[in-house]
Amino acid sequence: MGLAERIQSEMKEAMKAREADRLGTLRMLKSALGYVQIELKKDALSDEEIISVIQKEAKKRRDSIEQFEKGDRADLAAQEKIELSVLQKFLPQPLSAEELEQLVMDCIAETGATSKKEMGLVMKTATAKAAGRADGKALSIIVGRLLR
Repeated sequence: MGLAERIQSEMKEAMKAREADRLGTLRMLKSALGYVQIELKKDALSDEEIISVIQKEAKKRRDSIEQFEKGDRADLAAQEKIELSVLQKFLPQPLSAEELEQLVMDCIAETGATSKKEMGLVMKTATAKAAGRADGKALSIIVGRLLR
């Protein structure tokens, strides 16, 4: 079953179970996917494109949670956390810290980078290899630490 079908199936389950929060998040996701589909002028999105959209939506939720917690709005932060947990079910399993560091070291060796000046090249390679399984911020920190 493809990711699009899985999202549709989850929506039906949420409707039957009368889970308003989950259903609302899935509807929002389906809407975001529809906008991307129109933007790319495609009949259907690939699983990679869907994962990319889910990652963007998850990042929005993480940023919102951070802002709401700074603004002392625990109620809104809690809602965003619920939405984030629903979105994370569709994302691939993230890389562990050790796997991430090994991936970055491999990318540094592959590109032959020796200084921070070449950080962009390493980041581009590492981001492609991580394929949505690592946060850009975490990658950047590790690359910066390993390149001196």
